[in-house]
Amino acid sequence: MFVAQKNARKSLVEGALENTVSSPFNFRTQLVNTLAYPIRALLKSTDAVSCAIPGLIGAVLLLIAGCVAMQPQETMLLQQSRFGELEGLMESRIKDPAAAPTSQLFYLCFAHSKIKHYNKLFPCLEHLQQNIDQGDFKLYWFDFSAAPALMRAEAFMEFGNYTKAISEARTAYRLTKTKNAYLQMKIYALTAVALAHALNGDRNEAESFAAELEAVNTSYPNNLMASDKYTGLAKVYMALQNYPRALAAIKKDEENQGFKGFADLITGASLAGQSLFTYWELPKRYMLNKSLLETGEIAAAKAGYDQLLQLPRTKDNGDIYWLILLDRGRIAELDGDRDKAIDFYRRAIEVIEQQRSTINTEASKIGFVGDKQDVYKRIIAPLLGADRHTEAFEYAERAKARALVDMLAERQRFAPKELDSREIQEMLAQLAELEATSLIQEAQIDATQRATRRRAVTTAREKIVSAAPELASLVTVLPLSAAEIQGLIGPDEALVEYFYEDDELVAFVVTREAVQGVKLDGGDLGDLVRTFRVAISDYKSDAYLATAQKLYRRLVAPVVGMLGRPKLTIVPHGELHYLPFNALHDGQAFLIDRFAVRLLPSGSVLKYLKKRGNPAPQELLVFGNPDLGDPKWDLRGAEAEALEIARSRPGSTVLLRRNASETVIKKLGGQFRYLHLASHGKFNSDRPLESGMLLAGDAENDGRLTVSELYDLELNADLATLSACETGLGVLRNGDDVVSLTRGFLYAGARAIVASLWPVSDEATYDLMTEFYAKLELSGKRDALRAAQLEVRDKYPHPFFWAAFQITGDA
Repeated sequence: MFVAQKNARKSLVEGALENTVSSPFNFRTQLVNTLAYPIRALLKSTDAVSCAIPGLIGAVLLLIAGCVAMQPQETMLLQQSRFGELEGLMESRIKDPAAAPTSQLFYLCFAHSKIKHYNKLFPCLEHLQQNIDQGDFKLYWFDFSAAPALMRAEAFMEFGNYTKAISEARTAYRLTKTKNAYLQMKIYALTAVALAHALNGDRNEAESFAAELEAVNTSYPNNLMASDKYTGLAKVYMALQNYPRALAAIKKDEENQGFKGFADLITGASLAGQSLFTYWELPKRYMLNKSLLETGEIAAAKAGYDQLLQLPRTKDNGDIYWLILLDRGRIAELDGDRDKAIDFYRRAIEVIEQQRSTINTEASKIGFVGDKQDVYKRIIAPLLGADRHTEAFEYAERAKARALVDMLAERQRFAPKELDSREIQEMLAQLAELEATSLIQEAQIDATQRATRRRAVTTAREKIVSAAPELASLVTVLPLSAAEIQGLIGPDEALVEYFYEDDELVAFVVTREAVQGVKLDGGDLGDLVRTFRVAISDYKSDAYLATAQKLYRRLVAPVVGMLGRPKLTIVPHGELHYLPFNALHDGQAFLIDRFAVRLLPSGSVLKYLKKRGNPAPQELLVFGNPDLGDPKWDLRGAEAEALEIARSRPGSTVLLRRNASETVIKKLGGQFRYLHLASHGKFNSDRPLESGMLLAGDAENDGRLTVSELYDLELNADLATLSACETGLGVLRNGDDVVSLTRGFLYAGARAIVASLWPVSDEATYDLMTEFYAKLELSGKRDALRAAQLEVRDKYPHPFFWAAFQITGDA
């Protein structure tokens, strides 16, 4: 009995002393290790020492408590993870950041970093970096030169800028190789560089740095840092989707987790009513349960997630909360409970749509960036299975709205549409500030205060919705209901909206009378689109026809019986934005032979295609063959096309070469009813907002009219025609580059856009455009384009010559 009690006490003390975790940059590591070694030796020396254990523990705790009391207040707050108080303390002490020493600035910057106060973090790091560059790089006796780069790397990961994160993390790691660098900082730097590479898809680099991290010696006297190492490894393997190894690392770390209360005690956190683990426990428990789910331990993951969902703090961490709800929905589907799965997905979407920001504040904590579009995809299938087609369609619309908001999240300025510019910018600035405040992670903020912050964000968003509905559709998820969209569709028209993810493809057919959803075969759809585009580019061959028919069978045949109307509106999704629908073939005829087709970026955009105010006072502004500074970019056919179109419409203004400048369209574009740009286009799949039209540059503008700039432009055009030779559409990604350009022109004030999907010969484009403008006098835009394409087809039968142009927007 005595031996058993002695062994239990011995195990308790050894576990507590050997496994104490350090808070970030915990400077008491050496103290606790120094105490742990002789106590461990004493425990093993004799049974008689069991009688002295309580007194020994008390002596140790008194010594540590004394150290806590004697250390600077900022160090104590840092080690207790009271980062909100730490920020306030240091801000009260530092009157001029430019003059503050590293011994103060480090604590301030670290507090900004931990509570995600991004707008304060980067200026603080600039001052800290200046100090280090001037030789003030030590904190206590350690070299902290790597601190600014490390904090920047973490922030860039959360912004999704992995290229910059990699650069900063590598810098941090290089700086931790100095003699006096703090070992814990080396572990953090290795974690950061491996994680940034993993999130960027650089598997080999990530695994190489992970191996180096695993080799870091965390045995005595560095055993307190083992938790940081294994947590870092778990993050990296999560990002690599190597869930078995992530789970192994988490379990290795879990072996050391019986000491949490003891760690809070020796750091003084529990004395302050706080815990080191407030923002540490939830990410680690998410990682554990995510790894369990992905390795097939479904029951354990379900139980773990359900425990997390019962914790009040889980709801406060939106970035992890929606991920938990998503996975619980997946588990519910595996359990065969469709209704519960729908409910979990619905709740996850509600969390996602509460914020405009795309910042992932947990990326550096959990090694995982969730795909928000995945939630929308997952809710659609069970809704269709329950014959709730209208709801499924509405979630498809919300998915497209969310994608647009994500694309534009970095923008804070937009041209006014309903209000004056000053009022618009004030509203946007207020919303941005409130959203930034809502991201701040402070343990000292209670549930009531957090709810107040969320309500303030909601109120600011509702204010914009009320005052400027079209602007609101760019900064928040604001789709129309299915009934509203149905009311905007013409009686002779059907809308077909596609939605797909991976191999799952759905088509929604929407008319004034009904909404119907159909599951289609989405297998290898992207490959089919690419194959078709390659085949159609060979205008001397009919090889394209086989793929044109295969795509027709996949995309149109299953729904054609539901259409029954001569006009067709198509809302593509993903790589379908690159597909010339008019060239699809049913074995007897092309789609253009049966339907007059237009495209839309979403059904909800129908609301914003109405005329704005008085018509533009001038008729047509034509840009032709802008001087791009290199003869290889000259388009002589575009110049002839511009001149002929201008001659066909009295009152036109034609600008060629140096006169066809970006500056002119920005200054005069709003005065014309029609805009025609015959030039090159540049598409950027990685950064869709940088896609745009290439025009002549001058002292005021560089000549590249980007999508981002379109949102600052005010047009009043009934039609913008982009008769462009594109230069970057060969790499097909997710279609964001294409939809962003048309959506940008629509917001700028163009009610419709005619644009090409590939470079077309000068002669065919000349014929098509002159026919199109001639027929605009007799019919609507959609019918005019169709008629022009059919006439050009008589002269140039191959679809390469006539199918590239599509109309988006008002028909």
